[in-house]
Amino acid sequence: MGSRPVPVGQTGAVPESADRFRRARADPTLAVLEGFHTVKHALRFGADILAAITPDPATVLALAADLAPDITPALTDLLCRVDVDEFIRSAPSPPPTPLLALAGRPAADPAAILSAGGPRPVVFLDRPNHLGNLGAVVRVAAAAGAAGVLTSGERDPWHPTALRGSAGLHFALPVARVARLDPAGRPLVAVDPTGAPLWEVALPPRAILAFGGERHGLDQGLLAAARLRVGIPMRPGVSSLNLATAVAVVLYAPGRRPGA
Repeated sequence: MGSRPVPVGQTGAVPESADRFRRARADPTLAVLEGFHTVKHALRFGADILAAITPDPATVLALAADLAPDITPALTDLLCRVDVDEFIRSAPSPPPTPLLALAGRPAADPAAILSAGGPRPVVFLDRPNHLGNLGAVVRVAAAAGAAGVLTSGERDPWHPTALRGSAGLHFALPVARVARLDPAGRPLVAVDPTGAPLWEVALPPRAILAFGGERHGLDQGLLAAARLRVGIPMRPGVSSLNLATAVAVVLYAPGRRPGA
């Protein structure tokens, strides 16, 4: 059964067992946060943290004091101490920084994401395969101020591995999965090797920037429906870029020209 978690702060979180953390991985209403940076960004961007556990509160709170003093009071109140064995049982691969948390998964309506006003683009990932890449895309989209990230396919964009890849920045912008993409009046821009060089075109405001998965590229129907196709110029012999790198290049490219 493991030992009962011990609240570290004045209020303390409701004690949670390793079983609860493992079950949460299959609960579509919850998000499992692994590691300090994931929890840090979740707290900064208003996540509803339900529980947080560690076998080493001193290390976690020292890290918070050093890197993120703004979240230290909230983390102190939430944190519960568990023994090492209980912590190890709480996740298939416990993070090197010994901190796990549960948060409510925010509702994200794809239609609302697409209908939002303003010029910011939406990033769409067509059937991404690698959860770490998916999370890294969310991280760069949040940094660049995208309006949201939509995905298709079987992979849950809120999987704990994707959350670790985004360093918790899923809570900084809407992230949702769709069965099929309906542009809803936004211009669809396909990022594809056959497209015009990115540096030579102007991306339209409010664009949906569509990226294919690592194995198969973009769906042919999406390519045919795109208002514009753009490609990222690369040195001969280089076949592709990591998905998150490609998204970063396109998000930060507007206005750039060769030699600029």
